[in-house]
Parts: sequence; C-alpha cells; structure tokens
Amino acid sequence: MTKAVENLLDLLDLEKLEENLFRGTSPQSGWQRVFGGQVIGQALVAASRTVGAERQANSLHGYFLRPGDPKVPIIYEVDRIRDGGSFTTRRVVAIQHGHAIFSMSASFQRVETGMEHQIEMPDVPMPEDLMPISEISDELISKAPEPVQKYWKRERPIELRPLDLGQYFSRKKQEPVQHVWVRAASKLPDDPRIHQCVLAYASDMTLLDTALFPHGINVFVPNLQVASLDHAMWFHSDFRFDEWLLYTQDSPRSAGGRGFSRGSLYTRDGVLVASAVQEGLMRMRDRPVPGKG
Repeated sequence: MTKAVENLLDLLDLEKLEENLFRGTSPQSGWQRVFGGQVIGQALVAASRTVGAERQANSLHGYFLRPGDPKVPIIYEVDRIRDGGSFTTRRVVAIQHGHAIFSMSASFQRVETGMEHQIEMPDVPMPEDLMPISEISDELISKAPEPVQKYWKRERPIELRPLDLGQYFSRKKQEPVQHVWVRAASKLPDDPRIHQCVLAYASDMTLLDTALFPHGINVFVPNLQVASLDHAMWFHSDFRFDEWLLYTQDSPRSAGGRGFSRGSLYTRDGVLVASAVQEGLMRMRDRPVPGKG
C-alpha cells in the first residue's frame, strides 16, 4: 500500500466520540479549505458506522454549506432517520466552529435482485493504452502554471488517467465531455464499504472541471472562483475501487454562476456500477482568488 493511500484510509477512519458522533481531521497540505470529496467520504463513513454490515449504501445526497477549515477537526453528527425492512436512512451534519459546513442524507439497502438494464459504456482506450500522469513529459508540465505543476507532480491516493489532458494545459474551448480512468493508487481492504467511501472521495475530482471546458478555462485560472455546491451519488452494484473504473462525464448546462455535471462509472468490462451528479459555483473575479495567485 502506498503512503498516500494509507494516509487516505487513516483520513477516513473517523474517531468515535459518542453514539452517533464522530470526529475527522484534514491533511495539512497547505490548501485554504477542505477538499469536498474528503467531507463526502468522511460523512459516508460516519453514516455507515451506524448501519448493520448486511446493508450497503445505495445513494447519497449532500450540500456544501460553508468552506471547511483544514486546521481544525470536523465533527460528524448522525441522525438515525429510519431503519426499515429493506432500506435504512441516515442524515449526517458536518460541524466546524459551531456551524454546519455540510449536510448529507444517505440510504442503505439490503442485497436483493431484480430487473436490470444499463446504457453502454463509451468505446474508449483502456487505461494501459494511456500515459500515466507520472510519465507525462517534464517539458509539458514545465509549460503549465505553477499550481498545475504542483497538482500533477505530487503523490496522490487516487490514480487518474484522462483520455485528454489538453483541457488542463490550454485555454482552448472544448466540448463539455471528458473520460477519465480512476482507481485507488494501491490495493484496498476487502470491505466493500471502504471501496464505496474511497470512490465517494474520488468522485469530486474532475467532475466540475467538465463544466469549464466550453469556456476555455480550468480550475487553475487565478481569477476563477469555484466551489462544489451539492453532490449526489448512486451505487448500482458491487465494485472494487483498487481496479480501474471509467469515469465518463458531461455537463449539459451552466447558468446563473453555476455549472452542472453528470458522471457515470464503469468497470473495464462495461458494467455501470455508480453514477454521480454535481452542481458547482463558477465565478470570474476582477482579481485573483486568495490562494490562487
């Protein structure tokens, strides 16, 4: 297991303070606010720990209410809304400085069978046919803005292999569509709930970026203010997140200072295992956003 993945699992291993009350921390990486995927993943961990092991998450719906402060712990309070015959419902509120920074509802279901159908996975190259981020030429990286260089060069717990990296290094307007192979950077424990929580963490990566492509900008533009507003996921079937999943994304619309993106996650043999949607804030400021230049 790589150190980055080990650190991520430690990040998701919340401390139990009391019944229905948990505490999480943030990595001290220099970011001015907590990564949205971290809060989603930790909130799902908190909810999962109040549900019997025979039930797994089938959906979650979350709202980002305030920026998270990485310097102080996050308290997760779980409300046991309902324990039904087939479904269990939980509500989680993440709290810092006496205020809610994130709220989430999550549903858990016992395993059952039923009617099945799915749309086909796009016909794209396999991850082995794409260049790993670690092998991108230094020349290409050196031409990128400093924040981009730092982002791509540091060790991360999630391995990404986009089909097209051009969106992150140019200001060319492009269609609001992208395909990214994703997985944990090393093997994860066999517990399926861990795979769900790590995928929830990773699902916040690249999704809002897709809504920026038609505007010829990316998240590293100094004057751009971006932030996740809400995030939802559906888990359709079992998967392992230490094996490659294709994260295929599109953005049907941006308006009102908000961008809307959708994502589907497929196994390499074409099984649709999870879906995600997100709306995010997208504002161009007159001066650089603090922390971006």
